[in-house]
Order: sequence, then C-alpha cells, then structure tokens
Amino acid sequence: MIFSRYDARALHDAFGIRMSSIEGLGVGAGWGRVAPGQASTGHQHDETEFFVIVAGRGEFVVDGRRHPAEPGTLALFEPFETHVLENTGDTDLIFVTQYWRDPGRALQSADNEERRAFGDRPVFVFSTPPTPNGDLHLGHLSGPYLGADAFVRFQRMNGTEAWHLTGSDDYQSYVVGAARQEGREPAETAAHYSAEIARTLDLMDIRPDQYTVTDAEPGYRDGLRDFFSRVVASGWATVTEKDALFDAESGQYLYEVDVKGGCPGCGSGTSGNICEECGEPNTVVDLAEPRSAASAAEPRRAPLARYSLPLHVFREEVAAHHSLGRVPARLRELGDRLFARPAMDIPLTHPSSWGVAPTETDVDGQVIWVWPEMSYGFLHGIQSLGVRLGRDWKAAEPGQDWKIVHFFGYDNSFYHSVLYPVLYRLAHPDWEPDIDYHVNEFYLLEGSKFSTSRRHAVWGKEVLTPDSVDAVRYFLSRTRPEGERTNFRRADYARTLDETLIGTWQRWLHDLGARIAKHYDGKAPDAGNWTPEHSAFLARLGARLAAVGGSLRADGFSLNQAAAELDGLVADTVRFSALESLTAQSAGWQNEARTAIALELAAARLLAHIATPVMPRFAGRLAAALGLPEPTTWPETVQLVAPGTEIRLAEAVFFKSADVTGTGIRPAGETPGEGDR
Repeated sequence: MIFSRYDARALHDAFGIRMSSIEGLGVGAGWGRVAPGQASTGHQHDETEFFVIVAGRGEFVVDGRRHPAEPGTLALFEPFETHVLENTGDTDLIFVTQYWRDPGRALQSADNEERRAFGDRPVFVFSTPPTPNGDLHLGHLSGPYLGADAFVRFQRMNGTEAWHLTGSDDYQSYVVGAARQEGREPAETAAHYSAEIARTLDLMDIRPDQYTVTDAEPGYRDGLRDFFSRVVASGWATVTEKDALFDAESGQYLYEVDVKGGCPGCGSGTSGNICEECGEPNTVVDLAEPRSAASAAEPRRAPLARYSLPLHVFREEVAAHHSLGRVPARLRELGDRLFARPAMDIPLTHPSSWGVAPTETDVDGQVIWVWPEMSYGFLHGIQSLGVRLGRDWKAAEPGQDWKIVHFFGYDNSFYHSVLYPVLYRLAHPDWEPDIDYHVNEFYLLEGSKFSTSRRHAVWGKEVLTPDSVDAVRYFLSRTRPEGERTNFRRADYARTLDETLIGTWQRWLHDLGARIAKHYDGKAPDAGNWTPEHSAFLARLGARLAAVGGSLRADGFSLNQAAAELDGLVADTVRFSALESLTAQSAGWQNEARTAIALELAAARLLAHIATPVMPRFAGRLAAALGLPEPTTWPETVQLVAPGTEIRLAEAVFFKSADVTGTGIRPAGETPGEGDR
C-alpha cells in the first residue's frame, strides 16, 4: 500500500511552478502547487497525463482553449497537447498529476486532425509587410507571400476561419533612400511602390484579406502612439543617453541603410541595426569599421538620448513564449544566442523626419522605429479587417482566442520572435499571444542574393501571366528556401516547366483524355473488376493525400514537401498507367481496363483538390475538365469520378512553354525597364 500526502516542504521548481514526486506508483506522479496569479509554463510531451485539482481555483489552457479548474476537476491531456494551469484565485491551487508513455496513443495523437486544427478560433496569418522601396521579385514571392497564401487556402479548405494580412511598411528608412535616388518625397515613393506591390501580389494570385498601407491608413498613427505609450508606461522603455554614429561631414544620424560595417556577432558585412547573415541586432556603434553612406569620412561618435529597451532582462518571458506555439529550432537557437549576451539595449526611437513621432515629448525630432512599429501594425491590421467583417476586434484589446501565424524571412527573425513578444507583454500584460512562426532563408538568383536596392532580381511582373502563374507557384514551392538557402536558375525553371509540368503532368492528362475519348466516348467509365494492383494503387493515392495534407497542415507546413508529393502523385499514376496499358486493349481484360481508367481519373480528381493551395488556377481548370466544380473543401478520401461524366482533358491546356513574351523569363543579366517595374 502506498500513501502520499501533499507536503509544501518537498516542493521544488519545475515548469514555472512548484512540484514534488510521488514514488512507487509504477507511473510518473507528483503533487503541484500554483501560487495566486502564477501559471505553469506551456509545454507538451509524448506522455499521456492527467491533473486532479485538490484545492484552489484557476483555468486550464489547452492548445489555446480555456477550461475551468476547481476542486474535483480531472483533466486528461493527450500526448502533444500544449497545456498550462493558471491560478486565478487568491489561494494556492493544489493538484496531483500522473503521466505515462503509450507509444500507440502518442502516434495516434501526433496524427490527430482534430487536435491539430484551430477549431473556432480566428486565425490571422501575416506575411511580413514589404518595404515599398521597389516592387516584389521572386525572392520575396517565394518566401512569406506564397507561404502565407497557400497556408490560408489549405486552412479554409478545412473549415478554419483564416485570413491573410499584409500591407506596405511605409516608414522604413529604405524608403527615404529610394526617394532620394528617384528625386521624390518619401510619401510619394511609398505610395507608388505600395500600389505596385499590391498589383504584383494579385498577378501571383495572392489576394490578402487585409492590405494595410500604413502612411494612408485612418487611425494608424494615433493607434501606434497609444501602443508606444503603453510600452513606455510599463516603466521598461526609458529615455537613455548612449553613443550613436553620425556622418562626419553632414552630421546626419546613421542607422540601417545609411551605415555599413562588420557585424559584432558573426563578423559578416552588414547594414546598421540587423545582420542578415546571423540574424543578430547591432546598435550601429558596435559595428566593426563602420562606413557612412553619405561620405567617405569615418563616422563620428556622440551621445544621443533615445527611448531604449533593456531586452536582456526578458529572457524567461521570451523562453516561455517560445514554448507556447510553433517556434522552429532556428528561432529558438537565435534566442539562446542573443540572451547569452550580458546586455541587449535596443533603441526604440531614432532621429528622422519620416515616420510617426511618439506622443511623449522627451525626444524631439525622433520617430518610433519602424520595427517596433510593426508589432502594433499587426494588431491594427486585425482591427481593420474586423471593421470590414463586422467583428469586434480591437488593436488596443487583443483577444486571448486570437491565433496569429507569422511568415517571414530569417533576417526578420529577431524582431518577430524576440522583440515583439516583449513589446506585447509590456503594452498588454494580460494578453498571452499564441503565435506560430514560419521562417524562410534567402532565395538566391543565379548564385547571388536577390536585391531590390541593387535591382538584382527577376521581378514578379516579368514572369507572371495568367498562363504562367501556376508554373511559377509550383516551381517556387518546390525550390523555396525553407531550411537552407536555395537558388533560382532560369534554366532550371524552364526545364521544370517543359519536362515536369508540360512533359509529364500535361502529357499524362492529355493522353488520359484521348484514351477516354477513343474508348469510352469521352465519358468517365465505371470501375469494373479490381486486381490487387488496382487496390494497391488506390492505397497509394490515399498515402499521397495524407502526405500532401501533412505537408500543408500548421505543424508540418512545407511547400517543398507539398510540391514534391504532388509530383510524386503524378509520377505514381504515370507508372501505373504504363503498367496497365499492357492489357488495356485485350478483349478478355476490359473490365479490369476500365477500372484502371477510373483510377487514373480518381488520381486526376485528387490532384485537382490537393493542388488547390499551391496551384489554384491549375486546380480549377483540371476540375472543370473533369466535370467538377472548383475545389473548395479538402478531400477526406480518394473518390472516383462519377460514371458518365463528360471528360474534356484532351483539349485542355494547363501549362505553356516559357518564352520572353509569355512568361517573361529573360536571359541572365537583362533587367526590366522602369515601365516593367
């Protein structure tokens, strides 16, 4: 017999609360205490676990959903459910827990669609607002914008209320630089390129539900000032005098695009404030051998009072945030690296005439730095979307049920995954933001970085037409830099279009249509007798359905894998068709032959549905050629095309060969003129 009593003296720190162990039960077990106003850290594991509340009151937060916790409550957590226990009362919350490993249950939970779904929570999917100092090129499009668009399309097909939000990041210092080069005011430059960016997204079949133009958005400036004042009111953002860099000849304040030097973290060449190579911030004065863009003279150091945030004191808060949602190891490693620094004081304002000045008058001639500004911009975007949808979403009162999903490049990682969670905590201390992060690396062009400022790019408007957009979306999905840098080569794109999409996909579909026209009067045949090879192929189609779904769902999102699986489905079907063709005309095997044709049509039907998030136009055209409506729901299983359905595959054109006037792929080294941009 085993007796165990709660003993406060045996408690030790664990999971952000106090815990003790119960030995001898044959499973893991323990007592726990959550002090008033405290909460356990969010975590998930492969064990099944239950809590029994003994005393006190609070709330369970399980995968973002809240449930009451009071004496007599038992809560069982399936493997991988993120769970938190909060004490909302004024006395200690006492509980007992047991946990154990069940490999079968863990595997089942890992693949559980209901657990992975967002339920009825509103899901706000952000692609980082682009800087309007130029149009979008394929490097931009391959990363946050295509990723967010495909993510939202898939979620909507599965019944989720998901929206894609982005806009133009008008107050970037890079806009000032572009305006200076073009002889325009920053507002003119921002408005011009913001409109061009929106048009390019539209050509890519990316139509955000909210596109915020910050310099023209009603109420944006006042909302931003209120957000910044909340951060200041927390007491952590204070006016601090520290050294800054100035151009030695003009006295111009130097930051971001106006200064270059060696990164203090990795030593690579970098601009001011952030290193694109290692992702670490700098304070400009810590650059090695800094150089001003305004003159050849060595920059001058001088003290300057700016609002500053001691980010290094928030290590535990950032770690807790990183344990709540989807945070790739790449971002967690960056956080660990940054918080290993003894100090990390980040300026929040900079001298500039372009931007939004804070309400506070402590720093004349300064504006709220555009990167902290963006953290508010996301909340404002949700509010603006809500106004149009009739939803009561307020930037000043973020909802606990909001699910936020960010898509961005690695060079933005510090801001999104480290700085913004801290700013949200300071501005809205009662809000625990639940954010998933999807990060991409740099996409290279013929071996070098895409660059808007250097105009080293294949611009979206060069490539995108109604005939080419799905080929571009497929190729970028297949090659986008998800875990490592990848390279766009014009020859590779042309080869993929000609050999894969036209030479394999379209050839198979045309051939299938021709066979149906010749042998079945252009109508889908009913399946007849099934062979073991037929049932095996059906099972393989089911596996492809599961694999594409797994590569598009929130926890395993990868367009690389999704595009590869789509191609794998076609390759499987072409192989199956070739094997079955050996008896297709044999009089004694006609029942089996029409089963094979019905299965090829089932593969085409499946392709039309599961290609929709990646290649929506192709998917719609393919569905129409199969006599089906445009796909709007994700398939639960593989289905045959209804017998007798008219099939129009033989004459359908899904892809066209690349040429300069068609897809606009130019030879290497040729750049667009002003009219093309």
